[in-house]
Amino acid sequence: MRSKCTFLAFLIIIGCSLHSFAQKIKNNSAAKCGTMDRLQSRFQRNANLQKQFEQQRDVFNTKLRNGSIQLKTDQVYSIPVVFHIVLTNPNAVTTAQIQAQLDTLNKDYSGTNGDTSRIPSYFKSLLGKSSIQFCLAQQDPNGDPTTGINRVTTSQSSFNYTDDGVKYSVAGGIDSWDPDRYLNIWICTLAGGVLGYATFPNDGDPLAQGVVVDYNSLPGGSYAQYNGGKTLTHELGHYFNLYHIWGDDNGACTGTDYVDDTPNQTDATSGCGTGIKLDACTATGNGIMYQNYMDYSYDQCLVMFTTQQVTRMEAALLTYRSSLLSSNACSAPVLYPNNAALISINNPDIRVCASTITPTITVKNKGSNVLTSLVVTTTLDNGTSTSYTWTGSVANSATVNISLPAKTVATGSHIIAITISNPNGATDGDTSNDNASKSFLYDSPVASITEGFETTTFPPSGWDIVNNDSKGTWNRSLNASKTGSASAMIDNYNNNNVGTKDDLRLPRVDLTGVDSAYLTFQVAAAVYSSVNGTNTVWDTLEVLVSTDCGATYTSLYKKWGSSLITRTGTTTNAFLPAPTEWRKDSVNLINYISSGPILIAFRNTNGYENNIYLDDINLYTITINPNLKAKGFMVTPSPTSGNMLVQFFPNPTNLKAIQVFSASGQKIIDKATIGGNNYYQFNISGAAAGIYYVRAVFGDKVLVRKIVKQ
Repeated sequence: MRSKCTFLAFLIIIGCSLHSFAQKIKNNSAAKCGTMDRLQSRFQRNANLQKQFEQQRDVFNTKLRNGSIQLKTDQVYSIPVVFHIVLTNPNAVTTAQIQAQLDTLNKDYSGTNGDTSRIPSYFKSLLGKSSIQFCLAQQDPNGDPTTGINRVTTSQSSFNYTDDGVKYSVAGGIDSWDPDRYLNIWICTLAGGVLGYATFPNDGDPLAQGVVVDYNSLPGGSYAQYNGGKTLTHELGHYFNLYHIWGDDNGACTGTDYVDDTPNQTDATSGCGTGIKLDACTATGNGIMYQNYMDYSYDQCLVMFTTQQVTRMEAALLTYRSSLLSSNACSAPVLYPNNAALISINNPDIRVCASTITPTITVKNKGSNVLTSLVVTTTLDNGTSTSYTWTGSVANSATVNISLPAKTVATGSHIIAITISNPNGATDGDTSNDNASKSFLYDSPVASITEGFETTTFPPSGWDIVNNDSKGTWNRSLNASKTGSASAMIDNYNNNNVGTKDDLRLPRVDLTGVDSAYLTFQVAAAVYSSVNGTNTVWDTLEVLVSTDCGATYTSLYKKWGSSLITRTGTTTNAFLPAPTEWRKDSVNLINYISSGPILIAFRNTNGYENNIYLDDINLYTITINPNLKAKGFMVTPSPTSGNMLVQFFPNPTNLKAIQVFSASGQKIIDKATIGGNNYYQFNISGAAAGIYYVRAVFGDKVLVRKIVKQ
């Protein structure tokens, strides 16, 4: 019976090692398995996640102990698997290797691998034989045929387990297939000597659930001693809620893997042992179980799960991942004679800049018959529906873009809903993919913008957000502000999806007829990493401007790292700026005053560093007096009681001095000028009433204007 620590002691151990875990992650230290380091990194950044995770773990452990999780011992649990091979040359992993890896998994989990003959006699009675089996997916998330092997070419030479980059297309990886229907396994090159890592149930981003292993660990791979496919067996143990056999307690003998039939153990095993091995935690008897898949022995020495480990995994499957068991992905898709699928609504975009829209959609023919006709029904804002009959010729598995009749919309937010039906005049064999809807905004241009995010609506009226990955994005924060009680904030601290871009877009602005325009805003930012670090992927804030309704952008402002932050040094907790930790930045928009309406966006590019805040956003314009524009040099007011303003348009160059003379020729002001300001203020209240002359002395000319002093 293994010695178990109390829950409190385990929390103390985890808390004490939290800083070292996080530091190890930031330094990308090598380790065979990155699962626990990854988990602790997320706990450090998100205390609520840790609390929820530990609460669910304790509830699960209690239910497992009292037998309230009912296992079906006579049933095979079939898990559909997709292997995402993400390499610069994804063909470096052969289909035969994937099949060999799958065979290894099924034999390891069922306890039928020939390696089990090497289990010592004193551990044979503990051999666990799981009902969990793995099958390659035969249909993808769209219901199309697949081999279950998804090859992706990437420009990334390797991926880090610290940021899950391989799981996101924006970071050079590939997005998961629906984790409720598929066990996602990413095969790639992992940096830092890590062989693999996995997600525990409910440990963060639901779309990141799955396992990652280095391709060299597959059967026949180049990692000597670790190329038998046992890395994936080990990592899937974590996926099904198993912990390392030594309890991750840094040799204290007080840790736990929450399994009673695994002997206590000081630390991970290396190499390939023989016979009974004793250590400080198990100093007598049959010794430690270095043959267990949840240890770090060489692949050829990993030969077993225990019966209670199997029970824990199957209970975790039924508790947390039961949706996999109702997935139809292991079955070949049904091919209907007539089956059209609405793939996407391409137009309108989420922002339109004209009152007339021409909806366009993409349709795929998933039927065995050639698609020659289709009825498309469009509904705007739950109003009257209109139908359009498309005709053409689309072969099986091909797609077609269809333009629909134009519609007129009023200013404001709208929803367009589209349904397709009657492919080839017949009933659609699968109606589950026949509907789609989309929200969009049509706004009339404004002349100026003032926004402090004080109203509860977010984004504010006329604003929108472009969040292509549908994950964390800009939101309203009540925890920090420069003025008032709120600001706009994006949480880069908890978002490890490095490289994602999120736009907070302002109402369109028409600068026609103005002479200059400026955007000013308050910004607050901090970083998690050292500002002096090298090769750091920083959070980046940009101000973009578009003259074509967001189709293309020009960057006018771009800051990151030391140029962006308003708090010096590193901030390893979620950044909350103090009132003094804000900076006012500005962007000159003078080049766009004759471009027609423009669309401005604040773009955040996530580097998994820390939070960025915006407040007090103002877009203001300046219009020059038409008389000044016509004359180029004015002195006002006239008559004056003393104060007068000398103005130039445009800003003067080579201006040497401004002088004021009385009608009799007496010089009363002689001001040498520095720079090219376009206005100067003077006071002649002490001068006698009468006529005065203001002389602007340039390097090559002198201009004179008359003014009357009352």
